[in-house]
Amino acid sequence: MKWATPQDAQWGRLQNNGAVTAESLAEPGLTVAAVARRLGIAPATLRTWDRRYGLGPSEHSAGSHRRYSHADMARLEHMRRLVVSGVAPGDAAAACLTLAEVEPSAPSTGGGSVIAMPGASAAARGLARAARALDGESCVRIIVESLDSIGVIMTWESLLAPVLIGIGDAWEANRSGVDVEHILSDSIEFSLATRARQIPAPRELTGVLLASTDRDDHTLALWAVAAGLAERGIGARMLGRRVPYDAVADAMKRTGPAVVFLWSQIPGSAQAVDVAQLPEMRPAPIVMLGGRGWVGQAPAGVERVCSLAETVSRIAQVVGR
Repeated sequence: MKWATPQDAQWGRLQNNGAVTAESLAEPGLTVAAVARRLGIAPATLRTWDRRYGLGPSEHSAGSHRRYSHADMARLEHMRRLVVSGVAPGDAAAACLTLAEVEPSAPSTGGGSVIAMPGASAAARGLARAARALDGESCVRIIVESLDSIGVIMTWESLLAPVLIGIGDAWEANRSGVDVEHILSDSIEFSLATRARQIPAPRELTGVLLASTDRDDHTLALWAVAAGLAERGIGARMLGRRVPYDAVADAMKRTGPAVVFLWSQIPGSAQAVDVAQLPEMRPAPIVMLGGRGWVGQAPAGVERVCSLAETVSRIAQVVGR
């Protein structure tokens, strides 16, 4: 089933120019059991949130159970975060449902290109306008306001993904707008990196390594993971772009991480079998692969993750948070 809106775009579906295209949004939905496992809550709690508050799965298909989309997952992650922080479940659910409502919008133009974002929120349209105007300061302000209001995962799903999709589609259509994409990417990375480093006393200093593969210059997804973990008080070591596997192995020997997350964005640029030796190191870490660049089946001890919410939840589960 196709994701219905840009807000449901998966974080890993990034093009070589850093933007997302609508073409690549087909993924199966998530079951109750899968969502409960990734959030670290009981399936009965999920069913209660659905029955009482309407925070249920949004996908429907004939002859099968309802499935949770990744936008549903982001809302539930926000719900869990609010409840853990002490907000009453009813109030937390009302806040999540309010955040889920978006205003329709027509394609907008500027700078000689069209950025179409049907169903995008007012904040997303404002971010697109700021990016088209090459106004990095305004881009950062809008992103930071969203991070403060709804957190990293919801910001990615409801604000950043729609604009990245729109810019990616515009680039695919006329090969223009690289300057706009660079301004937006720089603003996103600055905002997420700043948020990732705002941990006064991280509960987990050495448990997570983040790196892009040796042929990949992209780091937006790495900073999204780092910022999402920071919200949970989990620190991470950022190795950054173009890291050879032997350098990753060396960093693992020196730091003994519980999790190693490797990002490959360029389609076909990374072979999953090449990381087979990493889980064999002692102490044995969980190795996770993200992005659409990976080719082949993941070897033993290696996991594939397909969304920001899933990645943050799974890492938190591994490190015990």
